[in-house]
Amino acid sequence: MVIREVAAGQSGLPTPNSTKSYWLNDPSKILYGHRTTQDLPETADIVIVGSGITGAFAAHFLKHGDAPNDTVVMLEAREACWGATGRNGGHCQPVVYASKPQIAAFELETYHFLKNFVEEHDIPCDWVSFSGVHTFLTQDLFDVASKAAALLQKTHPDLGSQFTIVREQEALASLRIPSAKGAIVQEHAASVWPYKLVAWILERLLKEFPASSFNLQTNTPVLKLEKADRDAGWALTTPRGRITAKKVLLCTNGYTSRLLPAFSDLIVPTRGQVSALLPPKGKDGMSVAKLQHSYVTLGDYPPPAPYRGEYLVQRPLPGGELIFGGGRRMVEGENVGVWRDDKIDVPIAKHLRSKLSPPLDLTPVEPRENSAGKEGGLLLDATFEWTGIMGYSRDSHAWVGAVPESLGGAGAEGGLYICAGYTGHGMPVAALAAREVVGIMAGGAAAAKARSRLPKEYELTESRVYVARNEFKTVAEAQKDGWAADFPDLFENMRRL
Repeated sequence: MVIREVAAGQSGLPTPNSTKSYWLNDPSKILYGHRTTQDLPETADIVIVGSGITGAFAAHFLKHGDAPNDTVVMLEAREACWGATGRNGGHCQPVVYASKPQIAAFELETYHFLKNFVEEHDIPCDWVSFSGVHTFLTQDLFDVASKAAALLQKTHPDLGSQFTIVREQEALASLRIPSAKGAIVQEHAASVWPYKLVAWILERLLKEFPASSFNLQTNTPVLKLEKADRDAGWALTTPRGRITAKKVLLCTNGYTSRLLPAFSDLIVPTRGQVSALLPPKGKDGMSVAKLQHSYVTLGDYPPPAPYRGEYLVQRPLPGGELIFGGGRRMVEGENVGVWRDDKIDVPIAKHLRSKLSPPLDLTPVEPRENSAGKEGGLLLDATFEWTGIMGYSRDSHAWVGAVPESLGGAGAEGGLYICAGYTGHGMPVAALAAREVVGIMAGGAAAAKARSRLPKEYELTESRVYVARNEFKTVAEAQKDGWAADFPDLFENMRRL
């Protein structure tokens, strides 16, 4: 079968030989290579494309809520959860102080939903709750962030109670960031093994529902998506045959434009990179620092060196590996438009191994205030170095809803839906975004309820597409703005408040 060429700006198919992620080192014996039926079904009520956190929770909400009697087929180009969810930084953190209030509230709701879901079902995904420290290495950035955060505390005290602004040197040292200019500590954050969370959901669906009800087909990439006749809905062509469905939900994130080229400028594939680093050991050769928080590091080096935007969680002891991601600005173009995850960038790998401490104090004992004067940096060993493809949205927000005809769909009743484009921030958004798109797919009262809960910034509408294309920079242009591109809502909050 001939696969069509990729248009300018359009994503390709997920690469067959991806880099090896820390999270995928121990894949599910049930899911690896899984095909519920030997042959691809010819028809289904609903086809979900993508098996990451969005696709998994969409299937969960369909089968345990809005469409329990519909036949659901999930198609995955590679192994289950082998894309961005299986390759991210392993943390879940609402960004309250730097988001619009309605979005902050939605992210907090998603965080608490996930936390309660894991606890209720006793899911073995290493969920650990703590606070999240946003570290500012330069005064100007901290001034902007702290001013906006203080305004939010006055105007929305419910949200303002979710974080603390830290300026005092002693307090910064106790957070293990003695050289920082300031920090914002968010109350709610967590580390999690994302693949194991998704694997549990998919395994449960396979156990609870027969093949005629829920069918997972891995290593089955969708090569073509087209409107079938009116009754059949949509036709999806794969190397293993063709399946038609009344409704299709694309949970394809950075790969969305491969099936819908009109999204090439709205959801842009962007390659991120993460390393699993071995923490430095104490004089006894055994002890390592036990971090009490997750960390986001923001700041600028003196020009022309690149801006820093990195994130860190620590795995449980005794290993205590440091899962450290970021560093895209070490390569030209910041990997915007890159959709292959089969290689790592050496400059980014070197950056991640050498730029964690300082500013973070990783001494195995309690952090010392005088460590602020420490020069140089630790060069840490990496056990895993991997890449993954994020979906960067032109207006920085996810796209959730029915695909209009102008973008390759057929409108509100046309049967094609999307839930994607998280701009590297999917963990505190995707699960409940999936809930709302499932409600929209159901129509009627369920759709109205879903739209009332979904932030208006996320809903896919023709007017939003127009605004995104005419009032926002392209993703590549915006990324050149540095820190402002990562937290655009913060600056919008300052203007609005």
